[in-house]
Amino acid sequence: MSVARVITCVRAALAVIALIALAQPAAAESAGLQRDVVFTDTTALSSNAELARRMLSPLLAAQIPRNLARTGGKLREQPVDPSQEKFVVYVPAQKPPEGYALLVFVPPWDDARLPEGWAPVLDQFGAIFVSAARSGNKESVLGRREPLALIAEQNIVRHYAVDPRRVYVGGFSGGSRVALSLALGYPDVFHGALLNAGSDPIGNAMNPLPPRDLFFLFQSATRLVQVTGEQDAGNLEKASASAASMRAWCVFDVETETTRGVAHAVAGPEELSKVLRALDEHISPDPERLAACRSEIETKLNAALQQVESLLADGKREDAQKLLNDIDTRFGGLAAPRSVETADRISPPPS
Repeated sequence: MSVARVITCVRAALAVIALIALAQPAAAESAGLQRDVVFTDTTALSSNAELARRMLSPLLAAQIPRNLARTGGKLREQPVDPSQEKFVVYVPAQKPPEGYALLVFVPPWDDARLPEGWAPVLDQFGAIFVSAARSGNKESVLGRREPLALIAEQNIVRHYAVDPRRVYVGGFSGGSRVALSLALGYPDVFHGALLNAGSDPIGNAMNPLPPRDLFFLFQSATRLVQVTGEQDAGNLEKASASAASMRAWCVFDVETETTRGVAHAVAGPEELSKVLRALDEHISPDPERLAACRSEIETKLNAALQQVESLLADGKREDAQKLLNDIDTRFGGLAAPRSVETADRISPPPS
C-alpha cells in the first residue's frame, strides 16, 4: 500500500472516531464543578422566530416581519452564538436511576457561578446545575438571557441522562423574573420554576400569555415555587400579587415559602432543599375547577373581541385598534389568531 493510501485511510479512521466521540454523552468523570464550559449546539427553541412566537404578544410578534419587509432587513436565525459563551455546570457524582434532574439558573449577576452551599443539595437530589455568564440584569432579556437558558438546557439534556419530568428553571431577583417568563413561554421544556426573591403577575406587557396550547400546558403541568425572605418586603408584596394573578389565570400549582430572618438574598442550602423537594411534588389541578376557570376567561375574551367588532361596524377604527391592543396585551396568545386577523382588517399589511 502506498504512503498516500495509508495517510488517506488514517484520516478516514480519525474522522470516524471523531464522529463517534461527538455522538457520545458526556463521560462520567465530568461530574463535579466545571467552569468556563463552552457549548456548541443550538436549538430551534432558542431561535429569534420561536422566541418571538412564545415570548411576545401576537400583535407585537406580527409586527416584526412587517418591519423587516419595510426596511429590507432579515431576521437572524439565533440571537447568540453558543460557542462564544461560557457556562458553569455542576454534575452530581451519582446519577439517579431515572436520570438527573436539571436546574437551569438565570442569575442577576454577570459571572457564571454556583451559589454557596448548593453542591451538597444538588448531590442529594441528583440535580445538574447550569448557568450562563453575561446573563445578568444588565443584559437583554430576549436577546441574551432567555436564549442562553434555552441553549444551556438543550446542551445538557443532549449530553447527560436527564429525566424530562424534572427539568426546571430558576433564578434569583431579576433572574427569577426571567425564569418565570421562561416557564410561562416554554412549559414543554421546563416543568417547574424556582422563583427566588422575584416574581410578577402574568397577562400583561411584561409577561404576555403564550399560544393557547402552551398556556394550557402551563396551567395543567407547571409547578411554581416562590421563596422570599421575610425581610424582603417589596418582593414579598410582588410574590403575593404574582400568586393572585396565577389563580386568576387558572394556574393553581403555586407554593410560597417565606424564609425567616432573611432579607434580599439568594436561597441557602436548606431553602434549596425545600424547593427541589417541592418541585418534584407537582399537584395536578382539579379538572372541573380548571375547566370552569378557563370557560370564564373565554367568556371575557369573546365579549371583548365582540366589542371590537361593534366598534368596527360603527366606523370607529381608532377605538377598535386601541381596544384590540389592550386585548392583545391582556390575553396574548389566547386571543390569536382572531386578534391578528382583526388587526389585519383594521390595518392591512403591505402587499
